[in-house]
Amino acid sequence: MAGYDDRDGKIWMDGKLVEWRDANVHILTHAMHYASSVFEGERAYNGKIFRSVDHSKRLIHSAKLIDFDVPYTVEEIEAAKQQVLDANNLSDAYVRVLAWRGVGEDMGVASARNPVRMAVAAWEWGAYYGDAKMKGAKLDISKWKRPSPETIPSEAKAAGLYMICTMSKHAAEAKGCSDAMMFDYRGYVAEATGANLFFVRDGEVHTPLADCFLNGLTRQTVIQMLKEKGIAVHERHIMPEELEGFQQCWLTGTAAEVTPVGQIGDYNFEVGAIARDISESYEALVRA
Repeated sequence: MAGYDDRDGKIWMDGKLVEWRDANVHILTHAMHYASSVFEGERAYNGKIFRSVDHSKRLIHSAKLIDFDVPYTVEEIEAAKQQVLDANNLSDAYVRVLAWRGVGEDMGVASARNPVRMAVAAWEWGAYYGDAKMKGAKLDISKWKRPSPETIPSEAKAAGLYMICTMSKHAAEAKGCSDAMMFDYRGYVAEATGANLFFVRDGEVHTPLADCFLNGLTRQTVIQMLKEKGIAVHERHIMPEELEGFQQCWLTGTAAEVTPVGQIGDYNFEVGAIARDISESYEALVRA
C-alpha cells in the first residue's frame, strides 16, 4: 500500500474537496510547531459512521479546551464527512477529522491571529491490532504516565497529548507487543496508548475511572451494553497489584473496537466468555 501522502481519492479541506495528493499545508503551520490541533477518529460501517454526531460535538469541545473555535457547526462537519465517504465511494472506512491553527500572522507560542482550518479524510482500514481479536493482544507496560489534569486538558482529543503515547507504542512494538498499558500520575492503571481498558474478575467488570484521560465514546458504549446485559461494571481506581487477580481483559476504541488482551507485561489473561460476547455484541451494534 502506498504511503498516506500518495493515494488516489479526495480529502475535504476548508469547505471543498481536493485531490488527495494536493491536501497540503505550509511548513510554518502553527499546529506543526506547537501541536495546536484536535482530531477525531471514527469508523463507518455499511455507509454510516457510528456515533458520528457525538464525534463532531467532541471535536468542537476539544478545540475549545485548547483555546480555539472550530469554524464549522456540527451539521456542517457531518455534511463534510458524508461528502468524503461519497466522493471516495467508501462504506466501511476509518474517518479522520482534524482541526488546527494554520499559518498566519503569528509564529510564536501565541497564535490568536492565525486562521483555524479543518480537514476530513477517510480510507479503508482493517483490524487495528491484526489477529489479536482471536488470540488476544500483547501489551507492554509503558514507562510514561498519563499526566495530571492540572497540567493538560485531559478531556480533549488533542494531538499534543499523544506524544508519550507514540513513544510508548514504539517501545512496545520493539519488544514484539501490539501496544502498551499506561499508568496515571498517581500510579493507578489508566489506559493503552489509544484505547481504554476493561478487566473481568469473578463475572464482574472493572474499568479505570476516566478522571485524567479520555473517556472514549466506545468505552461509554461498552459500559452501557454491559449494564444492559446485567453485568456489574465498576468504574474505579485500579492498583497495579490488582492485575494479577483479573481473569479477562479487553481494549475499547474507535480504531481498536473491542479487542481482547492476552497479556500485559508478566500478567496473562484468557480470551473468555465475557470478552468474546461483548466483542461480538459491539460488532452487531455498529452494523445494525
